[in-house]
Amino acid sequence: MDQGSFAVGGTVVTNEGEFDPYNPTEDGQTLHGDHASVRYQIPNETRDLPLVFLHGAGQSSRTWETTPDGREGFQNIFLKRNFSIYLVDQPRRGAAGRSTVPGEIPATPDEQFSYDIFRLGIWPEPFEGVQFPNDEESLNQYFRQMTPNTGEYDEAVIADSMSSLFDEIGEGVLVTHSQGGGPGWRTAIQNDNVQGVVAFEPGSGFVFPEGEVPETMPSIAGDLSGVEISQEEFNELTEIPIIIYYGDNIPEEPSDNPGQDNWRVRLDMAEIWVDTINEHGGDATLVHLPEIGITGNTHFLFSDLNNVEIADQMSEFLSEKELD
Repeated sequence: MDQGSFAVGGTVVTNEGEFDPYNPTEDGQTLHGDHASVRYQIPNETRDLPLVFLHGAGQSSRTWETTPDGREGFQNIFLKRNFSIYLVDQPRRGAAGRSTVPGEIPATPDEQFSYDIFRLGIWPEPFEGVQFPNDEESLNQYFRQMTPNTGEYDEAVIADSMSSLFDEIGEGVLVTHSQGGGPGWRTAIQNDNVQGVVAFEPGSGFVFPEGEVPETMPSIAGDLSGVEISQEEFNELTEIPIIIYYGDNIPEEPSDNPGQDNWRVRLDMAEIWVDTINEHGGDATLVHLPEIGITGNTHFLFSDLNNVEIADQMSEFLSEKELD
């Protein structure tokens, strides 16, 4: 097996003047930032296409590793299935925290909100049948894997670094989670080496061709709007197979619980987005897991108690679309 890590993409800020090591000032100094940090594992007998994993909001590449209760995450599950694995920390997050723009990191207690918004339950009670381990230490580990932005969230900066990664490694499949969905679509638009996309609960950044952006969807957790791009850009997404997965406890009707109502509109937007892709000749599928008999999944369905079953669903898609 080959394994290692590297930085990819990013920019360099250079101050005017000349650096004097004996009288150091800001003159002539540089700042390398806004890159992605990538760790990779390549098995001895590897499949043709690697999997590139991009995390969601408040997360780093750790989200794909060991689950909060100590089981194997998607990193090892798919490595054992002979896929090469690339785990990304996006620019200005986690191991890629060197930002070229200033930012503030507030120390705000917000973990009960995270419990609710990611549909583990309604604090302090878990949903009945939820696929998240309910012991105290698992919840402790879950809260401690969260990490802040070190600079302003910038979808274009993330997509540029992800595109640079695909320039580096060649063809592969992009796997995204939540907030990673938006920059994921843009990466696929920018780089033809993206051969397919698997998106777990994309939460924002749904792109539509000019004149086809749906109406803004109101929610008590905040409104959700689509993003208009050119028809030419949108057509790039119709050239590759795409699948989207959503978990359980997402209501069909407006809810007075922000944690659930937030995902009601996101699932609705995703359904319109998939239909739009297919109307333009694409190959997109949305799987709402309860509708196929897989229940209890949270927003982190790839690390839930049934994550092997979720991995099997993803493997079936990769095999069907000849992406393995």
